[in-house]
Amino acid sequence: MKKIVFAITLIFVGYIAVAQKQVSIIPEPQFLKVNNGNFTFYKNTQFIAPASWKPIAKYVQQITSTSISTLQKGNTRIVFKENKNLAASEYTLEATTNTITIAAKDYAGALYGAQTIVQLWYTTNTPSRIACVTVKDKPRFDYRGLMLDVSRNFYPVSFIKNLIDVLSIYKINNLHLHLTDGAGWRLEIKKYPLLTKQAAFRTHKTWKEWWKNGMGYLQEGDPLAYGGYYTQNDAKEIVAYAAAKAINVIPEIEMPGHSDEVLAAYPNLACDSVKGRTGEFCIGNDSTFTFMQDVLTEVMGLFPSKYIHIGGDEAAKGHWKKCTKCQKRITDNGLKDEDELQSYAIQRMEKFISGKGRYLLGWDEILEGGLAPGARVMSWRGEQGGIEAARQNHDVIMTPGGTCYFDKYQQNPAGEPEAIGGFLPLQKVYEYEPLPAALEKDKQQFIKGAQANLWTEYVPTQEHAAYMIFPRIIALSEVVWSNSAAKNWAQFQEKLTAHYKLLQAFNINYCRPSNRIDIKTSIDTASRSAQISFNSEQFKPTIYYTTDGTNPTTASNVYAGAFLIHEKATIKAAIINAKKSAPDSVLINFHKAFNKPVTYQIPYSKSYPAAGASTLVNGYRGTLTYQDGQWQGFTSNMDVVIDLQKVDTIHLVQANFMQIIGPGVYMPKYIEVQTSVDGINYTNQGRDNNTVSPTESSLLFKDFKVQMKPTAARYIKFVSKLQSGFQFIDEIIVE
Repeated sequence: MKKIVFAITLIFVGYIAVAQKQVSIIPEPQFLKVNNGNFTFYKNTQFIAPASWKPIAKYVQQITSTSISTLQKGNTRIVFKENKNLAASEYTLEATTNTITIAAKDYAGALYGAQTIVQLWYTTNTPSRIACVTVKDKPRFDYRGLMLDVSRNFYPVSFIKNLIDVLSIYKINNLHLHLTDGAGWRLEIKKYPLLTKQAAFRTHKTWKEWWKNGMGYLQEGDPLAYGGYYTQNDAKEIVAYAAAKAINVIPEIEMPGHSDEVLAAYPNLACDSVKGRTGEFCIGNDSTFTFMQDVLTEVMGLFPSKYIHIGGDEAAKGHWKKCTKCQKRITDNGLKDEDELQSYAIQRMEKFISGKGRYLLGWDEILEGGLAPGARVMSWRGEQGGIEAARQNHDVIMTPGGTCYFDKYQQNPAGEPEAIGGFLPLQKVYEYEPLPAALEKDKQQFIKGAQANLWTEYVPTQEHAAYMIFPRIIALSEVVWSNSAAKNWAQFQEKLTAHYKLLQAFNINYCRPSNRIDIKTSIDTASRSAQISFNSEQFKPTIYYTTDGTNPTTASNVYAGAFLIHEKATIKAAIINAKKSAPDSVLINFHKAFNKPVTYQIPYSKSYPAAGASTLVNGYRGTLTYQDGQWQGFTSNMDVVIDLQKVDTIHLVQANFMQIIGPGVYMPKYIEVQTSVDGINYTNQGRDNNTVSPTESSLLFKDFKVQMKPTAARYIKFVSKLQSGFQFIDEIIVE
């Protein structure tokens, strides 16, 4: 009997030893070594810190006291030490069996060391114990941010504070609040009380309902009013709470566009040419600048941030062209056009802001017409704006829509809450690199970091907001903190598995890891073969697959690594568990038009070229997003001719199209196919009309087909009629 007990003890000790090695720190530290043994927290564990860092020590004590060891007394301590030789935000952490020592130069570094302890606490497999580790760590980028749009939908202070708690754990150091926009003004300004008494409240609960029903405003206190705002005391509370977690709060006050709510309350600030609603201030009106300066004076009194964001994006300039005051401003100042008029406004505000010892920050549209001397740029329309600003020696924060806009779907839209469109899964966020390859080495110093943006047109609740932010912001935290060489997707997946427990402890409604299988194909045109590989957000799942188009079962092939396909096949793959979902699939088809020349009678969109002229016959099918490089976009009718390079017998021409009406992507009205032997005389083979409603808001795909009796042809003319906005196609299949 004693031998059995001894064996069990060895197994238990062995388990503890293994558990100690499973250290999950996100973002990945610059240096991490896991040593032997554990540090144990007791009721009487000592916390020793300089006076200014005592709030940090108290924070760790409160966290770790929530689930303390049954051993009530012990001899362990956590010591915070100041080390002036370290860099700003840098820290070292040495955990032995009886002492954790955190050294830092400043408050932020001390807090980051503490947050590493907090992470180890929540992710350990051994109650009240964490592994003995050595950590030496500092951020790669100074700026690590998240923008939350509180204008389109208003979120309470309690949500903001809980968000700050978790952002700080992952060493995010900037929270950018988009406080004003057409959907609502969200900050008390004492000099202009109508901004909150009227412009903070609207007629409908959600932005979407409001947008579709006249976009009206109501007075504060109206029983039908929806909205809200932060009082100046609220703002001070948020700023102080964030500062304690080493987070800077950046206020954004939109100008000169996106200001419908302001002009509804103070119509005298609109152009004299306006007939009805507008969202742009009158730049020719001196009262506009008085208003802006008055507002920003109060804002800067509440927010100590060195950055003051003024928006500057998407201003419609039509009213300025008709406004006598704006045109006079152009003439009096020798401006060339309305772009330079906007630049005049931005530069005037930049001078005012810099005079208060702050920096103007704006979206990349502020480049248009000339960049203000001290302005900082957020590059959202891709990376080019950021590259241009950096080349002009202006600081840049990268936030390109394709990889940093968290209002996009993160899983298959068919089972997701409604989003604005697009597709941004966790892995794509993780793989982002903020330093553009096109930017010269000597200008890379101006890239200060990156930021995720959550625009909330389709995010009506705080639970939904958390769902869109997490865990994608955790992936971005490693992008902006860790060395790029240290990034490893498989390792990150494993670490993240342990962090879901932490998110649960903070009541974060995060997006659960998807059952979706990302099927990657790599096609070799010479051998007419395709290498197939699978990837998943699940950590090391068992993936079952078939190649004959049938749905996988537990009796199907088990994925063990990449494999080759040499002929037409429909690949289906699935994780078979309690969370049932339809299998993911891809069609591999080395059809008769595969890798053949394509002539475009009408050019494709320069914004969505995909793989250029080879896209439509390269064998690759598009994924869930038109931004994946396989969906080719058209803003007009599509008219292409495929040369099979020899006369062949064909009986089917088909193509797959996408619809997602949020960003303006629609099915074509119809497709039409014509064939020719000589490239001169064509015969119409038929038309396939669209059957999908243009009001259907979910993401949809449809194969349009023209079947014909066996026909001799060398040239195939494929036409699709534009319905509205964009049409996107991934492959034309000829059989």
